[in-house]
Formats: sequence, structure tokens, C-alpha cells
Amino acid sequence: MRQHLLMIEDDARLASMVAEYLDQSGFTVAHAGDGHSGLARLAPDSPTNAPELVILDLMLPDMDGLEICRRIRALPGPIGQVPVLMLTAKGDAMDRIIGLEIGADDYLPKPFEPRELLARIRAILRRKGEAPTTNSKAMRFGSLEIDRDARTVTVSGNPCELTSYQFDLLVALAERAGRVLTRDQIMEAVRGRELEAFDRSIDVHMGRIRAAIELDAKDPKRILTVRGVGYVFARQQD
Repeated sequence: MRQHLLMIEDDARLASMVAEYLDQSGFTVAHAGDGHSGLARLAPDSPTNAPELVILDLMLPDMDGLEICRRIRALPGPIGQVPVLMLTAKGDAMDRIIGLEIGADDYLPKPFEPRELLARIRAILRRKGEAPTTNSKAMRFGSLEIDRDARTVTVSGNPCELTSYQFDLLVALAERAGRVLTRDQIMEAVRGRELEAFDRSIDVHMGRIRAAIELDAKDPKRILTVRGVGYVFARQQD
């Protein structure tokens, strides 16, 4: 079955080339040339197929990609959690950091190789669609519950909003509770293969996870930083 993607990109030539390349790999790509038409395709009453991933350009004529990502994450139901792969100008590290902070799952600097775009799309969709394993029952750490089957996280019964990538990061840490992991080890555990990442991507995601699951993100008790090394998920919690 072909998977449906939505590309929000004002460069029609680039969008056409990407759609043609991805079509050969089993994807159907719908194209929107600006933010408003892209968001219209994501509306609950849209007649088009709901995409399984959005490729979102940062620079668009009517609004920037950061605002579009915010609006996507504010949509109700599953469509508000659709994975977002953001395209950014090479060197715009701060925009990438902000994009991750507001809910983008991954980024790719322009210009990019189509093969890398395909690899990142497949990695995101693989994480999204992984079948639960036989030992994937909920993990509980005090008031924190991580349900790998349902892909939900709650604290004292209250749901925590995390992107698909942030959920996988949290699971990777929780499954290795008590072990100090470097940033490279964390990314390898989540991605399943090594892909380019900039130095602060994991730190940004950890900040978002802490904001969702910690009582005080500035004084974390669940995900601890080991200076100069990486992170550790505490075994003993509230």
C-alpha cells in the first residue's frame, strides 16, 4: 500500500522533483505551495487523504514553517501528531532548534540529497509504525507511566504531549534506566542507524521531554544530565 505524504514547499520545481523521486519508492506526495493551502489539506474536513508525514519548508511566502508547525501541533486528534520533517536553510541552527522545540520530528538542511530525504522519511515512519513487542507492556516509574503499545505517556494519570520522536527517546532512556548514555548512543538507539544530527538536537528534545514529564523541568528528577557525557534515566522516582 502506498503511503501518502504532504510537502509544503513554495519551490514548485523542487517539489516536483521530490515527488517524482519518492513516487519510485512507493510514496504518493501531495504538494501545497504555501502554508494556508497546506494547513487546509490537514483540516479534519479535508477531502484529501490524511498524510502520514509532512515535509515542511521553513521559508514560505505567506507564513514561516515554524508557525505552520505550531498550528499542526494544535490540530485535534491524530492529525495533530503527524510527523513533521522540516527543511531548513543550511547553517540556520537556531531555526532548527526552535523547530524541534515546537514539535518537529526531524530536520534536513537544504540543499539535500534525495536519498537522505528518503532515508529520514523511512526512519520516521518506521518509528511511527513499529509493531509492539511481546515485552512492550507499560513501564511505571512512580507517577510516570509509559505505555509502549498505546504510545502514550502520563504523569499521575494526566497525558503528556510528546512527538513521535520524543516518545521514542523517552522509551530508549527508560528501557536503560540507570545507564548513562551518550548523545550518540541515544540517537543510535532511536534511529536504528546513524544519520547526520547537529550537536544540540538531542538537548532540545530532552528539554521538551522534561517539560512534559518533570514536576520542575529546571530541577529534573527523572532525566538527569551527566555533564560531559550525556543523560541517564533515574531508576528511583517519585
